[in-house]
Amino acid sequence: MLIKVKRGWELPESAVTPEDVFLNRRDMVKALGIAPALAATASVLPGSAFAATDGDPSAGLYPVPRNEKYTVERALTTEKEATTYNNFYEFGSHKQISKAAQRLEIRPWNIKIDGMVEKEFEIGIDDLLKQVSLEERIYRFRCVEAWAMTVPWSGFPMKQLVELAKPMSGAKYIKMNTIAEDKAQMPGLRQFWYPWPYQEGLTMEEATNEMAFMVTGLYGKPVPKQNGAPLRLAVPWKYGFKSIKSIVQFTFTDEKPKTFWESLQDKEYGFWANVNPKVPHPRWSQASEWQLGGRQSDRVPTRLYNGYEEFVAHLYPKDAGEVYFR
Repeated sequence: MLIKVKRGWELPESAVTPEDVFLNRRDMVKALGIAPALAATASVLPGSAFAATDGDPSAGLYPVPRNEKYTVERALTTEKEATTYNNFYEFGSHKQISKAAQRLEIRPWNIKIDGMVEKEFEIGIDDLLKQVSLEERIYRFRCVEAWAMTVPWSGFPMKQLVELAKPMSGAKYIKMNTIAEDKAQMPGLRQFWYPWPYQEGLTMEEATNEMAFMVTGLYGKPVPKQNGAPLRLAVPWKYGFKSIKSIVQFTFTDEKPKTFWESLQDKEYGFWANVNPKVPHPRWSQASEWQLGGRQSDRVPTRLYNGYEEFVAHLYPKDAGEVYFR
């Protein structure tokens, strides 16, 4: 008899979440066949603080089909919590930046693809969305600060973007930059001691791994500005600072990029930043985490690679040292 053993992160959708508002909205939109204009209006519901998608021409694309392969055993974080407790230093060095982030203008939004590619080019976000296949995935998210959430990202595998870029065979890394042009829109840029723009990087193997996901939506509608609109990264096996927001540039290179936090304090925030409960941050333990929306005293054990070990462990040496986990 064949016995199927569930993966550490895998459960049927029925066991994922009590977030009835989210599920009811998905059912309502599908059942009524809501037109793009009404779908945008439907995004402004109680509990969705600053999650409105006013003026976003992509609103009619959501909700998108859920990929049932990517679910987790935890309940979804509420939309209100996930959209009002945010790290986005371009808008301030605190968590309550959601109001300030509404200043960000996300159209037009051009994305530059350059470096070691067949031909450098720029593409608008709406043109990009026409060339990829959108789906929804429920992912864990683990911040290096030892808090966590579980959210339904919408977007497409990063591998599709890599294929669109047509990198040269010698490209080993992808460097990504957040927009950093207007201090009026992003007042945090006035903090001159930070090495703007925010910069992150992945190896080509990481970027083309099935778990690497380009995010364009959240909770069945376009991703809010405070969560990284209109295009951000989700690499759930790494600490959250690796999931760069509001991306405007992808550079393919044969040199490992120096990332934003690494350039500030490489002993605490390294290039790899894979989740490992046995490797503490120099100033706190990573053995456990608290769930966003719950009490900080109610902690749960953290998992190696945030529960995605079977998908990503092969990307790193079997005897990987601590350097791969901070």
